[in-house]
Amino acid sequence: MQKGLIRFFSAAMAALMLFASAGCSSRTTGNSSGVSVKTAVADNHKLETTLDVAGVLVPAQTVNVVSKISGQVTSLNLDVGASVKAGDILIKLDTKAMDAQMQQARAALQSAQAALKSVRNQAEQAKINLDLAQKAYERTKALADSNAASQSQLESDWSKFELARKQYEAATGSAQEQAQASVNTAQANINNIKVQLDNATITSPISGIVTNRNINPGEIASPGVTLLTIADTSTLKLKGTVAQEIMPLLKTGEEMNVFIDIYPNQVFAGKIESIGPMAVSTGEYFPIEISIKNPGNLKAGLSAHASVNLTGDQGVVVPASAVVQNNGQSYVFVIKNNTALKRTVTLGLKNDKEIEVLKGLDAGEQVAVTNISSLFDNIPVKVD
Repeated sequence: MQKGLIRFFSAAMAALMLFASAGCSSRTTGNSSGVSVKTAVADNHKLETTLDVAGVLVPAQTVNVVSKISGQVTSLNLDVGASVKAGDILIKLDTKAMDAQMQQARAALQSAQAALKSVRNQAEQAKINLDLAQKAYERTKALADSNAASQSQLESDWSKFELARKQYEAATGSAQEQAQASVNTAQANINNIKVQLDNATITSPISGIVTNRNINPGEIASPGVTLLTIADTSTLKLKGTVAQEIMPLLKTGEEMNVFIDIYPNQVFAGKIESIGPMAVSTGEYFPIEISIKNPGNLKAGLSAHASVNLTGDQGVVVPASAVVQNNGQSYVFVIKNNTALKRTVTLGLKNDKEIEVLKGLDAGEQVAVTNISSLFDNIPVKVD
């Protein structure tokens, strides 16, 4: 009986060990087969994509009209929505005080000019007196040389000649300079008042439409404070951003199709006006402006988007499903010898199906395109 029990327990233990061994063998075999993946071969061709820039239409130019001087508005007949041309009179300010100042300035100029004329007349008379004194001295000197005139007479004529010379120098020197300076000052004052009078008439710097009005007749305009806003809507701009990998394929002047949301059946001709030389604050994206000639029915503020088909250079291309992007990095899993190898890559152009790989992968290499979220570096895989 005891021997029978021993044989029974021995058989049971053997069976358990065989079962455990079979289970362990089964699990080991399952792990060695790895994650099932499908793969694709990295190709080498030109990738085609569509650039789409979305945003709203804004005026090509917007100007805030301000006054250079302080004054009461006496004329303003424009309201929001009015069309104006460059040079049109927008606002007139009161000029009564400046008109009075101009009259005084002109009177001061006339007085200064009269004083200058008087000084010049004195200079002319001083020149006549100098010439006469010089001739008298030279005549007396000639007589004195022949003992026909006394020394005292010669000295008297010399003194008169010297006095006449000093009077002439004074009349043509400082006196005339001061008189001319008074004339210049009076003329400058007139010019200054004239500028102020010109500033009292405020004209439009551009052609466009009045979009904002902050002043009414009778109110006081202050220097630097916006009175009107004028927008040039003859040309509108669509502003947006483009990714850095698109930059080499774009150039200013290139045409783009523009679609306005409220006119779904119309295509408008656009042109790349500028591409910003500096990325926006978020990095890797650059500002772009697309200009559209306004046929007359477009308004600033309309939502729109512009698109253009682009073709990149010859390069390595993989299916979009092969790329994983995480924490600002991009990588693919290269499959070699039934093992997934994580490879960091630099991306270029992309479309709905494919992505260009600029760096980190060679054409002909095999990459996983399914179950990539389950993969990690050096994990065994089974290629379906």
